[in-house]
Parts: sequence; structure tokens; C-alpha cells
Amino acid sequence: MPWSRYVLGFHGCDSDVAKKVAAGLDELKWSRNDYDWLGHGLYFWEDGYERALRWAREQAERPGSKIKTPAVLGAVIDLGNCLDLVQIEYLELVRKTHQRLVELFEEIGQAPPANTGREMRSRNLDCAVFEALHKFRESEQQEAFDSVRAFFIEGEPLYPSAGIRHLDHVQICVRSPSKIIGYFLPR
Repeated sequence: MPWSRYVLGFHGCDSDVAKKVAAGLDELKWSRNDYDWLGHGLYFWEDGYERALRWAREQAERPGSKIKTPAVLGAVIDLGNCLDLVQIEYLELVRKTHQRLVELFEEIGQAPPANTGREMRSRNLDCAVFEALHKFRESEQQEAFDSVRAFFIEGEPLYPSAGIRHLDHVQICVRSPSKIIGYFLPR
């Protein structure tokens, strides 16, 4: 098992949610959307306070949003047994899981989910792959991953033909809430 690594994560949310969670009066709700690109869990931007705040502000502008007053909740996270997709050794595991999932869909005569939308924002295939990976590991009695960490390419290029985009970031999906050492309200 890899060594523990602690990171700061930032979660965009409503001010009331941030205050209640930081005070220990409530818990963050798991994201369980079919399009969650790293599978289901608690999502954080690694070292990304400004990105989390920007996301919360964008969400607050959407009709019917639960976010009325944009805020950021900070967390100290022990990545634990992390499926760290910034490390090359884990990429093959995800590729093999995709292949296995596609074969299962072929067996039942259905097409697998697809990633769709502008900049492929609806990551239904990615979510299915990660959820399958976790279920396969569980059924094979392998150690569960506490978190998933990945570099995410997002937004417009910084300049013509740039390989770096203005919203690129590292995102963390925490699957074992006990690995969140504590929450805080950033200043």
C-alpha cells in the first residue's frame, strides 16, 4: 500500500453548508451523479481555493441553485490508498477496467455510457468505469481505494495552440470520508 499523503482540498458550496460542516453540525453529501468524472464521492479541488469559489459563484447564478451565498469549505485530506491518476502505474488499471466494462456491455447487447457535452462535461462513461473499478475490486476482495486523484484539463487554451488551459486543475474524489482529517473555513 502506498504511503499516506496529506493534501488541502477545497469544496465550493453555500455559506450555510460550509459553516455547518466546519462546525461539525452536518456532513457533506456524496455526489452520486451518473456524470461524476471520477465516480461517486466527495469532490475537492486540490490546493484550489479560487477554483472552488469560482465554481460556487457560477452555480449560484444558475436558476434553482441550492447555492445562495457562494463559499468555500477547506479540508485536510489523507489520500490513503489513492487511485492517483497523476502516477502512471494506475492508468493501466483504469484502461483495463474500461476494456472489461465494454466487454460486459457487449455480452448484454447494450452500448456502454458515453462522455458527451461541451468539453465532454457529462462524463457518464468515465463515471461508469470508476464505479465498475471499485465494484470489481470489492468482488475480488482487493483493498478499496480511499480516494481518486486526477489532473483535469478544462477551459480555453491560455494562448493560441497552448497545451495548458485556464481552468486546468487537480481534482480529488474522496470515497472514504474517514480520510478527511478535518474541515475548516478558509480566510
